[in-house]
Amino acid sequence: MSKTAAGRFFEDYQPGQVIRHAVPRTVTLGERALYHALYPARHALASSDAFARACGLPASPLDDLAAFHVVFGKTVPDVSLNAVANLGYAEGRWLKPVWPGDTLRSESEVIGVKENSNGKSGVVWVRTRGLNQNDEPVLEYVRWVMVRKGNLSAPAPETVIPDLAKAVDPSALVIPDGLDFSGYDFGLAGEPHRWGDYEVGETIDHVDGVTIEEAEHMMATRLWQNTAKVHFDATYRPDGKRLIYGGHVISMARALSFNGLANAQLIVGLNGGAHANPCFAGDTVRAWSEVLDKAETPAPGVGAIRLRLVATTGAPFVLKGDDGKYLPEVLLDLDYWALMPV
Repeated sequence: MSKTAAGRFFEDYQPGQVIRHAVPRTVTLGERALYHALYPARHALASSDAFARACGLPASPLDDLAAFHVVFGKTVPDVSLNAVANLGYAEGRWLKPVWPGDTLRSESEVIGVKENSNGKSGVVWVRTRGLNQNDEPVLEYVRWVMVRKGNLSAPAPETVIPDLAKAVDPSALVIPDGLDFSGYDFGLAGEPHRWGDYEVGETIDHVDGVTIEEAEHMMATRLWQNTAKVHFDATYRPDGKRLIYGGHVISMARALSFNGLANAQLIVGLNGGAHANPCFAGDTVRAWSEVLDKAETPAPGVGAIRLRLVATTGAPFVLKGDDGKYLPEVLLDLDYWALMPV
């Protein structure tokens, strides 16, 4: 009996299946340092203990997307090791801040399957939860991924497509305990623009661009223990290229969005998202945002803003063609809620 594992293939998934992912991970301040080395991340709340304490928190939490990457990485050997591509996200909520010293683990439930018409792959939907050392949920989200079949003659499972919400209701967003922006220091945060300054429908060109490097991408996938073959093995794709981890593109675009959205301090909801086209080393990524919605929250001085974040290698404010399909230069279309001082 082989002691090695080839990972799950499409025919190995069934709705209702619960997967407890291996290798819990204790995060430290080193996680923050590496995250900020990989991306031009400058949001003050995740950078300064003093700033965080002035906003009612006991210390600076780990960057919300760094926590997401840790939780996501745990799932890869069981969910997307044999993936063709990670396709999208929905119903994501950050439930509790992650602090240096916390130990995170992940578990997922298969909530949908659908074989593709070519009979060689299929789409798998999973709902994943990240939990800390006290078994408290810190993060939950749904994602769907296209996975290869290991046995092409294996019968297709019965199709189950989950009914997912188009957006997280603002009333379901979780505000970190104690968060208070009533004494917010806009000077230290880097920009004067507050929640009331943004209008629904407004678009923002974040101006800056970053050329993606192979070395940084590989460091990111190793940091979060992402073992998907398409990111490591250049022989796994017909074009002989390693696919840039989608989370790397998400974090790069979020960091670029600081220029124009410096006060969107915390991501608390993930409404939807699509990795529209592949990204490869050498691509220069730029970002733009659109304000989709705004909502009040019960926390003092804190408002919620719903944003579309687009990563592209092309011009800003261009997303889809006349056929309704994403243009080839669009890499990411992410819809999220963030917290901002009013």
